[in-house]
Parts: sequence; structure tokens; C-alpha cells
Amino acid sequence: MAASSTTGGFAAPDSALAAGGGPGIPRRRRISRESGRGLEILGHAIEYLTDEYVHAGGSLSAHDGQLDAVQLLMAVNRQIYFSCPEVPLMRERWRSLLHLRTAPAKIC
Repeated sequence: MAASSTTGGFAAPDSALAAGGGPGIPRRRRISRESGRGLEILGHAIEYLTDEYVHAGGSLSAHDGQLDAVQLLMAVNRQIYFSCPEVPLMRERWRSLLHLRTAPAKIC
């Protein structure tokens, strides 16, 4: 079983958390229209709840329902984002292209 990190009960694979292509190389994702809309709505909800929390003068405590709600929304946000496919790096595209062109021809 692959290792994973959990936040709020939603797992994100460690490979997704480790920036994908190696140290310091951010990986872009191909986000569908539906996923993008979901991320946008979740982002607004997270922003609204955190602004409301700060304006109300909330203090950080172990069992704060409003903070639990923000963490839950953030976990769902990550789950949607990491479910989107990664866009290959340019070097991966080149390797793939060169591999196709340098494959030995089959002689029948």
C-alpha cells in the first residue's frame, strides 16, 4: 500500500505532496471545467469562513467547529486538485517524442 498523508480524513498521496517531478520542480495540472468551478467555489467558501473567523476575533483552540469546517473544505479542495492529471514537463514531452522516433523498425 502506498504511503499517504491525511488531513481531515481525506488522503493525498505523498507523491502528490512532493512536487512530482523532483526537488523544486512544480507540476502543473490539467483542470477540467467542472473541477475548476468546484475549486473556485471551495476557494470562496474557505476565504469567507476565514475572514468571518478573523473578524469575529476567534482564537485557535483544539475543538473549534469553524476551524474544523475550514480544514474540511481545504482537504476537499486538495482532493479535487490532486485528482486532476499532471501536465507532462517539457523534458518528458521531448523524451516521449524522441523515443517514438528512435524506436527500431520491425522487419517482417
